Amino acid sequence: MAGSKEIRNKIKSVQSTRKITKAMEMVAASKMKRAQDRMRAARPYVSRMLAIARHLALANPEYRHAFLVKRPAVTNVGLIVVTSDKGLCGGLNTNALRVALSKIKDWQAKGIGVRVTPIGGKGLGFMQRLKADIVSYATNLGDRPSLEKVIGPVKIQLDLYLDGKIDELHLVATHFENTMKQTPTQTQILPIADLGVDTEKREYPWDYIYEPDAKTVLDELLRRYIEAIVYQAINENMASEQSARMVAMKAASDNAQEIIDELQLIYNKTRQAAITKELSEIVGGAAAV
Repeated sequence: MAGSKEIRNKIKSVQSTRKITKAMEMVAASKMKRAQDRMRAARPYVSRMLAIARHLALANPEYRHAFLVKRPAVTNVGLIVVTSDKGLCGGLNTNALRVALSKIKDWQAKGIGVRVTPIGGKGLGFMQRLKADIVSYATNLGDRPSLEKVIGPVKIQLDLYLDGKIDELHLVATHFENTMKQTPTQTQILPIADLGVDTEKREYPWDYIYEPDAKTVLDELLRRYIEAIVYQAINENMASEQSARMVAMKAASDNAQEIIDELQLIYNKTRQAAITKELSEIVGGAAAV
């Protein structure tokens, strides 16, 4: 059995660790509320953009944007993977990267090339170890991600699509369900015709009047739509990250407290045994005299 001094040192070590995890839990809880507020504030805008984009996919405009046209054959795809920059958030990044890896293997098995844009340090490190074809990336987005940092990496994928170097663009990110549940999702965002059109039955197609002209409006609108989709995915991932970190740190703090209680019990037994031994020696010595 370990000595009393060694057990005391272990208790102090675990107590120090518990202080750190408890502090991280409180910080994550504070950041989680702000991250969820930003995520919920952006959802209506993204939902409306999605509705308009889907309506455009059903419309018969005088100008058909490339984002609305399905390619006859898929030989290369683009993949945007959203993860966090930091760890200690449970299986959040692992689950998202597992979905991304599964899709990459499926595409490679079909002979389809994959060009990746990781967003977040964890995703970038994973794709580098995987030796994936990384065309752009974004890291160190902070607690309040800025759209300006995202536009550049996303634009590279959009330019590849317009140049015909990729035929589809997919997004892997974590969808925030609630504080205890975050779901990794994979979505095809280009071409928009394949996003899933409205199920509402209509006897006539969607139609719009464009000002100044269809090309100008669609070029700007559809680019903003893709940027909004990716930016919302980052906000969802940020809220999921803080929620997962809070839960993980709470579990770590609870486990540390259990270890401290067990070590304290062992320490008490060891101390009691040492005292009993000393008393026995004293009594034996007195009897011998």
